[in-house]
Amino acid sequence: MKRRERQRVGLPVRAEINVTSLVDVAFTLLVIFIITAPVLQGGIEVNVPPGPVSVIEASDEQIIVTVDSAGTYYVGEAPVAPDMLDVTLAELIERRDADIVFVKGDSSAVYGRVTRAIAAAVANEGVRLSLVIREMQR
Repeated sequence: MKRRERQRVGLPVRAEINVTSLVDVAFTLLVIFIITAPVLQGGIEVNVPPGPVSVIEASDEQIIVTVDSAGTYYVGEAPVAPDMLDVTLAELIERRDADIVFVKGDSSAVYGRVTRAIAAAVANEGVRLSLVIREMQR
């Protein structure tokens, strides 16, 4: 038996990229980033009082002590017991070799709780204190 030799007759080869699926993937990624961006900022959300502000440089090594409206202390995003605030803050400052501590106090927090966080920050020698406030409306 003889094999028939056929000529391959087919469609011409076209080198095109299907842009529709590429655009779908790009929009999906955009939506994911829009949704997750606020979550990635981190930190404890508090209503800080207004006042004169200046720009600060953000870094991963900064230490933020937060006092929320219920009077709970947070170092970074971790809640800390009031009696452990001094020790926790001192250990973190020593481990990170930090030279500045930011204190964020909710405007409805008890004043004594915020001053306790300030005292814990300045008790460490060579550490500067910065209070976090929002810009005043003019």
